[in-house]
Amino acid sequence: MASTWQKTQEFYNWILESGDPRTDPWPLVYSPLPVMLLFAFYLLVVALGPFYMRNQKPLKLRGLLVAYNLSMMMLSSYMFYEFLVTSVLDDYSYLCQPVDYSRSELGMRMARVCWWFFFSKVIELLDTVFIILRKKQEQVTFLHVYHHGTMLFNWWSGVKYVPGGQAFFIGMLNSFVHIFMYGYYVLASLGPQMHCYLWWKRYQTIMQLCQFVAIAVHSSYNLFTECPFPDGFNIAVFLYILSLIALFLRYYYWTYTRGKKKKLT
Repeated sequence: MASTWQKTQEFYNWILESGDPRTDPWPLVYSPLPVMLLFAFYLLVVALGPFYMRNQKPLKLRGLLVAYNLSMMMLSSYMFYEFLVTSVLDDYSYLCQPVDYSRSELGMRMARVCWWFFFSKVIELLDTVFIILRKKQEQVTFLHVYHHGTMLFNWWSGVKYVPGGQAFFIGMLNSFVHIFMYGYYVLASLGPQMHCYLWWKRYQTIMQLCQFVAIAVHSSYNLFTECPFPDGFNIAVFLYILSLIALFLRYYYWTYTRGKKKKLT
């Protein structure tokens, strides 16, 4: 028993001490405990929130949602710009890019935008809170909770161990997609009069799927080439992206294909 506890402590100390010393002092990075507690609280809200709202009237939150979605769209635009410009200035390769662990201006700039991308995943947990407060419980699906929760841990590990390198491609693509996603939410939150402008929801899902395929190809390519970026991260990204592709394809089928067939019959 003592030996098991000692090994656990050693492993935890390795998690703490083997990170990038540049990002370790930044908020929520050094230890996994804050992120784990945040995720546990998130699951508690997902589980108990609907019970609390059961006898409450749904909140409209129109002004708050417009401000929130607009802010997230602007943050996504900023992150996309930073990922793109920094990668161009630092002559990043789209085929093989090791992490720049130096404290150079561009190395730190890439690390900072990686942290902001991770922190945006913390903020995005509010998506679920707003859904519950508006009593739209049918939107809190397994895909929704899985995607929000796992991105939190994925990018915590990314910022702690590989803030940059190959990971920039994921952050850049996802930020680009989220510009359109939160733009869609801005229009949706303005009220029913804007619904006629929301015909492109299906194409938003297609864009997300294209993003996942691009990331899968990008991460798997380096498993068959010599590239000084940790294979463990590429394998983890590849397997995770496969799970998202499967879940989003299922969502697409039930929402846009099966759903249309039901309407026609």
